Amino acid sequence: MPSNAVAKPPPLLTPHISKSKLSSPAISHSVKRNMNGDGEMGLIGDTFDEAFLGRDGDGGFETRSPSDNFDASEEDREAEEPPKKKRYHRHTPRQIQELEAFFKEYPHPDEKQRSELSRKLGLESRQIKFWFQNRRTQMKMQLERHENVMLKQENEKLQIEYNNLRAMDPMCNNCGRVALPGEVSFEQNQLKIENARLREELCRVSSLTSKFFVKPLSQSDNPLSTSSKLALAVGRNEICGLGNVGATMPMPKGLGLGDSILSTSPVVTLMKPEMGVIENEMQVDRSMFVNLALIAMDELIKLAQPDSSLWVKGLNGGNDVLNHLEYTRTFRGCIGIKPTGFVTEATRETDVVIINSLSLVETLMDANRWVEMFPSIIARASTVDVISTGLNGNKNGALQVMHAEFQVLSPLVPIRPIKFLRFCKQYAEGVWAVVDVSVDAGSEGSNLNACRRLPSGYLIQDVGNGCSKVTCVEHSEYDDNYVHQLFQPFVNSGMAFGARRSLVSLQRQCESLAVLVSSDISGEENSGITSGGKKNMIRLAQRMIDNFCNAVCASSVRKWDKLRVGDVSEDVRVLTRKSMNDPGEPAGIVLSAATSVWLPVDRQKLFDFLRDEQLRSEWDILSHGAPMHEMLQIAKSRDGRNCVHLLRAGAIDVDVTEKSMLILQETWHDNSGSMIVYAPVELPSIAEVMNGGDPAYVALLPSGFAILPGFPSGHGGSHNCNGMPGNGNIDDDAVGSFLTVGFQILVNRLPAAKLTLESVQTVNTLIACTIQKIKAALKLA
Repeated sequence: MPSNAVAKPPPLLTPHISKSKLSSPAISHSVKRNMNGDGEMGLIGDTFDEAFLGRDGDGGFETRSPSDNFDASEEDREAEEPPKKKRYHRHTPRQIQELEAFFKEYPHPDEKQRSELSRKLGLESRQIKFWFQNRRTQMKMQLERHENVMLKQENEKLQIEYNNLRAMDPMCNNCGRVALPGEVSFEQNQLKIENARLREELCRVSSLTSKFFVKPLSQSDNPLSTSSKLALAVGRNEICGLGNVGATMPMPKGLGLGDSILSTSPVVTLMKPEMGVIENEMQVDRSMFVNLALIAMDELIKLAQPDSSLWVKGLNGGNDVLNHLEYTRTFRGCIGIKPTGFVTEATRETDVVIINSLSLVETLMDANRWVEMFPSIIARASTVDVISTGLNGNKNGALQVMHAEFQVLSPLVPIRPIKFLRFCKQYAEGVWAVVDVSVDAGSEGSNLNACRRLPSGYLIQDVGNGCSKVTCVEHSEYDDNYVHQLFQPFVNSGMAFGARRSLVSLQRQCESLAVLVSSDISGEENSGITSGGKKNMIRLAQRMIDNFCNAVCASSVRKWDKLRVGDVSEDVRVLTRKSMNDPGEPAGIVLSAATSVWLPVDRQKLFDFLRDEQLRSEWDILSHGAPMHEMLQIAKSRDGRNCVHLLRAGAIDVDVTEKSMLILQETWHDNSGSMIVYAPVELPSIAEVMNGGDPAYVALLPSGFAILPGFPSGHGGSHNCNGMPGNGNIDDDAVGSFLTVGFQILVNRLPAAKLTLESVQTVNTLIACTIQKIKAALKLA
């Protein structure tokens, strides 16, 4: 019999089938499907038709058994093979509540989470999977409907305005009479051009809106009120049709959408996990990112207000300290509850920087330029995804996912790898805001260096003369169990990763750029170096700084292998790697060793001692007691503390030969710290760079010092930014400094060679002797 033929039912069964039941096409089709080849009725449960799938009153699913659709007599049912009776698969109110709560935290549960829910709620893993798929689909459909309603209202409003404009008779500005065709004034012509441009922009925004499905926000929700001291006039600027960024949107903790957007009755839609579902999930993910960015921007703007009650002054007029009680009362946790064991650090700083707002925004939104602007803070950065590139050809409305590694110049403070959203918004002419907020915070929690970036960023306002007033807010949660006890007060104070360090570093870099482009700043006039040679020397010194920071902090820029040697102190971190095919450093086995100690000496005094070439023989073992002489100096600041130097060991009247080894050194000093980094260079290589050669081909293995202000644990008062006793500030003039010493040496010129224990002991001895000589020279021993 053909597969699509309908078998005639046996006479004994036919009278017991209700005609009213067979009148339904779905039931009739199900009956036909369940006739086997012998004309007998098969088990409906084995060939279940989706027409039998219904929804119970609680939003769950139920499966109807055959007894609900057939009125067979008791004797006939006993004569037949007893069918499998399907029980109702209802989701209890408790199950619905648990699923909804879990959905707000994790809308895309993985297999492990589904299994845990299945065990906890007594449901099958497949039921859990389809419930979450249907819930996401329902949310998407409701967002689409809401967006369509808003767009329709906006379209009707524009249509009314358009009709009113058409009904108006154009009047002449000079005589007041009705203007004839061809008598359009220049102002009216400009308005027509502007109107056409705005219409094109509206079409583009409308097309982008369909990609996000986000609730538009009204201008009345703008947190920047007219009473704000910043007087930021918020216009109709929108990101992809999403409304004013400063608006407040209700949203539960986690990345779920706001309750006000979703209705309470679920819509059941069965979908298979195919490509269409994946695309919908990607759209929902981007929608969640946009909502998270809007909420983070709202929080940043409120935190940046100068008269905000969210901050209180520290003791003795110290830095601003976050009022945690007021903060929790004002904001809902946009990335979830703080993990157990995490501590909070929050800092704010405002100052003027020599850079205009547009240039700073362009720098912050470019990962490579951002790293170059903060070389000692950002070890590595990359753009993971670009959700929006902005509008009108600038970064207004730009939204992107980034990954970065934040560092402190000490091997005792672990690097903080963070994945976050970066969102940029222009509020008025010359007024911008750039906000960061962590994403995938749950997965980051499993990392040993776990850190979550709460809404942080910059509020930037032009003040004229190429300068900007910048307010920096840094707010994060982290696990301090992996910070060395020596540095815990320094990190908890907010000085390590806080706003002060970020803003001061920005000021130093911007001043250096301003000095280098000015015409009255140069190296020594008798040096004979060209302008191109100076730029090359600065580029070479910048690469030296980056290489030193990478070796001290062990970032992922280069692959380091950590060594554990019994004779080496636990506070000394020894790393090794193979250098091959890199023209910027010698080939072979490279060994790096670094440690940090606290010295009871003023940071300025320690910096001046280490950078003085006349005193270098007192601590530099490699100088062999010979004096150092400066051959070249390129200033990078007007006070002379930030410079690039070229030094030479030996008597000043000795002729320099082709085989002479010189020292390239860079020094800088600001309110957040100091650095002295140097590397030996060959004379022919450095001469080629000064004559315009490519500095990327000069081999460098830098060593040096980083100096940070403050007291270690047990030395001085509490400097806690969590609202505990203390002024939230480390005094820049405090008599105490953290000194980080780092060395890199080439232990073997063959990359395939094996590292020996003697090499490790040599570099460990070098560090210990250098620290001891510094203490002796400063009479600290």
